[in-house]
Amino acid sequence: MLGIAISIFSLLLGTALLLLGIGLQGTLLGLRAVHENFPTPVIGYVMSAYFIGFAIGSYLCPPLIRRVGHIRAYAAMAATASAAAISYLLIFDPWFWALLRIVTGICMVGFYMVIESWLNALAPNDRRGQFLSAYMVITFLALAAAQYLLLTANIAGFRLFAITSILISAAVVPIALTRVEQPQLIESPRLHLLVVYRQSPLGVIGTFASGVVMGAFWGMMAVYGSQTGLDKIGIVWLMSATILGGALLQWPIGKLSDHVDRRSILGITTTAAAILAFLLYLYSGHSPLLLYGNYFLFGGFAFSLYSLSVAHVNDLLQPEQALDASQSLLQLYGIGAVLGPIVAGITMEHYGPHSLLLLYSVAFLAVGLFTLHRIHVRTAPPVEQQEEFIPMARTSPASLEMDPRLDTEQHEEKTEP
Repeated sequence: MLGIAISIFSLLLGTALLLLGIGLQGTLLGLRAVHENFPTPVIGYVMSAYFIGFAIGSYLCPPLIRRVGHIRAYAAMAATASAAAISYLLIFDPWFWALLRIVTGICMVGFYMVIESWLNALAPNDRRGQFLSAYMVITFLALAAAQYLLLTANIAGFRLFAITSILISAAVVPIALTRVEQPQLIESPRLHLLVVYRQSPLGVIGTFASGVVMGAFWGMMAVYGSQTGLDKIGIVWLMSATILGGALLQWPIGKLSDHVDRRSILGITTTAAAILAFLLYLYSGHSPLLLYGNYFLFGGFAFSLYSLSVAHVNDLLQPEQALDASQSLLQLYGIGAVLGPIVAGITMEHYGPHSLLLLYSVAFLAVGLFTLHRIHVRTAPPVEQQEEFIPMARTSPASLEMDPRLDTEQHEEKTEP
């Protein structure tokens, strides 16, 4: 058990270092693009390129890992992502930046596949939920902490790009030195969206909307902060408050949904997120506590949509269908995340930066209204038959196999060496 604990620590340490670098990079690029006077729609295209790379990597990385092994693949992708992180300073051109974003997205999905397949192999069946929770906590805390690294140097200089490159390079050290046996090789995802949609239209629509909103958030929220006059500290607080809200409120919201018709909680959270986004759009006060408190609550409701949608789908499927369905939903989330920054950039160009919040509000309101429609046309499964809510990682297909809702026999079959 001590060996497993040490191994998990090395994996989680590598994850934390990696996400510190990537979390810093995502916010930094948006702000630097504004500084370099990139048009807002162009910034949207550049930021969406990361999610394009992520989608490509879902298919390219599994055969690469099978061919060279987990550690070598991880090291190769770390070197590539680190080189990409510093290369933004070579040419200030949107096309070049978009290419680097695609490369980073491909590398990131490979990183996630290596780490998550390792965690999945190490996790005993009765403790998979704990392993997943620890991984999720580290993920959110690292992404939130990364925002504060912006305060260490000038956005217009080179130092923040160098810090990003250093953190990504450092992330390979705990992984390269681990003595854990490499896990089972992973398969490429398969898309079964039509099958999933027939079972749960609401789950599919909710997942897609979550991808659009979260893609817009990760890609364009820092740009919004800059264009609305927030200073660097204000942008850091905006980003970190929203991320921490998503980290801390998902679990209580999800647990509440275990005891009632889950669709009602999904409808309430999306409606609340829509209202909060609209209030933030109207906000003209001078109370930082009220402003960032609202972003904290918005993050809690907004980040919950994906996990609630996946949980609702699982309520309607047989256990043996859950993994394929979750993989399909993850791919759909990625499609939405590609579109999110593009739509946000075009909207902000034509209607001003505050229209980003209106985009959030409209997307969540649409899901809320569709939820109400589905409640009226379909009877909910009995509450006692609902699957347990689990906050889900939106990373790679390998993370889905840590879901403790999967039946034990299926999990053992998939992880058996």
